Amino acid sequence: MPKPKKRGSNHQRGAGGQPRNVQPFSDEDASIETMSHCSGFSDPASFTEDGPEVDEEATQEDLEYKLKGFIDLTLDKSAKTRQAALESLKSAFSSKILYEFIMERRMTLTDSIERCIKKGKSDEQCAAAGLACLLCVQMGSGIESEEIFKTLGPLLKKIVCDGTASIQARQACATCLGICCFIVTDDITELYSTMECLENIFTKAYQRDRDTNGVSSTHNTVLHISALLAWTLLLTICPMNEVKKKIETHLHKLPGLLSCDDLNMRIAAGETLALLFELARETDADFFYEDMELLTEKLRALATDGNKHRAKVDKRKQRSVFRDVLRAVEERDFPTEMVKFGPERMYIDCWVKKQTYDTFKEILGSGMQYHLQHLYNSAAFKARTKARSKCRDKRADVGEFF
Repeated sequence: MPKPKKRGSNHQRGAGGQPRNVQPFSDEDASIETMSHCSGFSDPASFTEDGPEVDEEATQEDLEYKLKGFIDLTLDKSAKTRQAALESLKSAFSSKILYEFIMERRMTLTDSIERCIKKGKSDEQCAAAGLACLLCVQMGSGIESEEIFKTLGPLLKKIVCDGTASIQARQACATCLGICCFIVTDDITELYSTMECLENIFTKAYQRDRDTNGVSSTHNTVLHISALLAWTLLLTICPMNEVKKKIETHLHKLPGLLSCDDLNMRIAAGETLALLFELARETDADFFYEDMELLTEKLRALATDGNKHRAKVDKRKQRSVFRDVLRAVEERDFPTEMVKFGPERMYIDCWVKKQTYDTFKEILGSGMQYHLQHLYNSAAFKARTKARSKCRDKRADVGEFF
């Protein structure tokens, strides 16, 4: 699990050479062979077996042996093989705590991710960006992970802003950029720079021409959504004076996105509005929003939407989300959620915590509870939270619940 800031050992065991008896796969069977190993990584329970006869040391050695093979395959000439190896590593990293293993190979992994993002096509870039997220989750906050972000951060920003790159790759890199910055950086200048990069993307949604049905969707919508959500995550760890500036800039523009014909954009905009109102009221108990009546009308319409042209599933999801958003904006209320993991209980009682939890649940999938169980009582994680509070405000403590 993540450790306090300190330099790792200088030796890089297994970082360069081929693992024992692992032969390069051919183009024909690489994908199938690699992904066959991946099937065992989709569920944390697959790493252990019932009964007293399990040799945990042997099981760990076998796992590491496979992972070394996957790391080597990220350098394969076949794009199909590289992508399958990246996906296998993602499954493993999301399902098990591998801090020591990764610490020894962090530079090799960083180099592989960098190469795959630079030279790969859309699907490979998406897989590499996803692996970068999980690499930072595994490493946590520390000097070594800061070095990783210094290498990958500029490249991620470049892809996000590159209009010639695929929308899917830009979307994955935007999400990765936000998550890695949230976990890794203690540099307030880098935080603001990353937020500006993401802001330059999602604010383009404000500028769309409107038709009679509201905001028109474009193929860029998925990118705008990812950039908005990543930016919102970073806003939760900004100092209050910066939060005030962002609220002044965006609170009057975001309601326009509630008219977008894309459900996910409407939801992203609604939940961001709820979070902004929560933060605004933290900074000023007497906070007043002059267009409140118009906004609550919009939110109420979305919370009771009966549009026959929309799918039933979409309508149910929208109504559920916007009932909560309306309560947050109008009544300053949040429906507390409880998450169980092992003997522990975690209460999500505000939008800031919900935003953080939802973000990490999205990238960890079924491994979320496994990571929670290991990180909840982590001294290193609490130490990181305490350190951040020196240059940020009390809301940095949201890290402590994850």
